[in-house]
Amino acid sequence: MTAMKQDTDALRALQGLEDSRSSVRLRAALTVGSTPDPGFVDKLVQRCGIEPDFFVRDMLTWALTRHPVSTTLPRLVRELRSERPQARSQALHTLSKIGDRQAWPAITRALLTDADHEVARAAWRTAVVLVPEGRESALAVVLATQLGRGDRETQLSLSRALVALGEVIVPALHGATTASGPQVRVHALATQRLLHDPEAGFEFALEEVKRVVALGGHIHG
Repeated sequence: MTAMKQDTDALRALQGLEDSRSSVRLRAALTVGSTPDPGFVDKLVQRCGIEPDFFVRDMLTWALTRHPVSTTLPRLVRELRSERPQARSQALHTLSKIGDRQAWPAITRALLTDADHEVARAAWRTAVVLVPEGRESALAVVLATQLGRGDRETQLSLSRALVALGEVIVPALHGATTASGPQVRVHALATQRLLHDPEAGFEFALEEVKRVVALGGHIHG
């Protein structure tokens, strides 16, 4: 295939990202990722922020991981300041897939406590991937401020992120187990249970803790 033919196909693929059919957009993202070019990065990042289809978004992220980090990282970090929640969450997701710790300073407390659950969940997952050695305890303290937040899915995401940090989370969890809010206490205790028995499963840990707390008992981590 000639260079000119490749360029033509890639440009056609970029236009395909705007197509109303998700199957066309999916193929377009695959094509762009298969023929990476730094000139495509802006368009890929921009599309991530507005793409409605989960599978297309995932392919867009894959396409971005195929490009040089020196090109993608600054553009994705800039996207973390977007007013559009999807743009922030997808940029975070892509940074977690790239896994370059140069992005760590951009994972701010504001993102870790973002009012949008999807953004916050993406920030928790990304922070665990990018946190530098020695900074895990400080991250655990910030994550612990989010205990009790949201629905089961959101709480499970947070518990998984905390457990992934390992034993450094114990002091932060201990503080939360004495919190005044019962939802925070139960979530902290369930996370503590998961840390010590990962096979238990979140639902089981949560229900067990709720039962013991309702009976007026105490759970020791």
